[in-house]
Amino acid sequence: MTHSSGSDDAILYSVVVPVYGNAGSVAAVVERLEKVATHLTGRLEVVFVVDGSPDRSLDVLQQVLPTAGIDSQLVAHSRNFGSFAAIRTGMGVARGRYIGVMAADLQEPPELMIDFFAALSAGTADVVVGRREARADPALNSLMSRTFWGMYRRTINPAIPPGGVDVFGCTREVADALLAMREAHSSLVGLLYWVGYRRLEVPYERVERTEGKSAWTLRKRVRYLLDSVFSFTDIPISVLSTVGVLGALVTLTVGVVVLVSYLTGRIDEVGYTPLMLVMLFSTFVLLSGLGVVGSYVWRAYENSKQRPLSVSASHETFDARG
Repeated sequence: MTHSSGSDDAILYSVVVPVYGNAGSVAAVVERLEKVATHLTGRLEVVFVVDGSPDRSLDVLQQVLPTAGIDSQLVAHSRNFGSFAAIRTGMGVARGRYIGVMAADLQEPPELMIDFFAALSAGTADVVVGRREARADPALNSLMSRTFWGMYRRTINPAIPPGGVDVFGCTREVADALLAMREAHSSLVGLLYWVGYRRLEVPYERVERTEGKSAWTLRKRVRYLLDSVFSFTDIPISVLSTVGVLGALVTLTVGVVVLVSYLTGRIDEVGYTPLMLVMLFSTFVLLSGLGVVGSYVWRAYENSKQRPLSVSASHETFDARG
């Protein structure tokens, strides 16, 4: 079900909002975005993607959007596929030249979209992300978030803001680049930084959640971090290769010690030396082989992602004839 007015070409800005368990706040999101629209130079649409929400979020939006003061689209997933999939769906149907992405819990102020769209339309950046300067979350949630994003920055990408990325905006070109990479079990934030382009950070203060309960559980955080590690780094293979090399060196050293001890008469147990040498040689071969095989597996996995080898931000042609 969609609601829109006028031609698609007139819509300049789109805001994508994934929805899950946000029945108590989606009406307020619409109201806040209506006010945002009054500060923009072009028409704004909001794209709500209800991701199999178990509450009345879809019903509330079906009641609110037909009479809202902004253009809108309402997409309902057949089940819960996750926020990354919901954002992809929203980006795929968004009609704006500039696209913003925000959550439906209002912890990130929708008014950030004004600054995002101003920077994007002025051509000063292709990607604008919100940099969290402060947060009003409970102490435990705040600690978990800082720990999670601290590990993410150390293992995945140190360029990501310390508080992570929960709200961002981008041009249509960047959105198309993200949509071209159809990877399962990946990281939207990781892909957003992988594609490159010119980035700008806008500071903001995260407010306390007043409606509903966050679905961003510890289990989901751990899974997201692991997906990011396996999608954007070679840490697992590097660790395996390092263990293989170190293990092979230790095994070789022990083998030399056993052989020297046998030759110098320090080992007189019958059959001990050949048995140990066979075991150590087999272990050496296995550990060395793990590192080699791991390197091939990593390269095969990288090719299976089908990511482009490069992303061009611009392409100009100049005629020498004037």
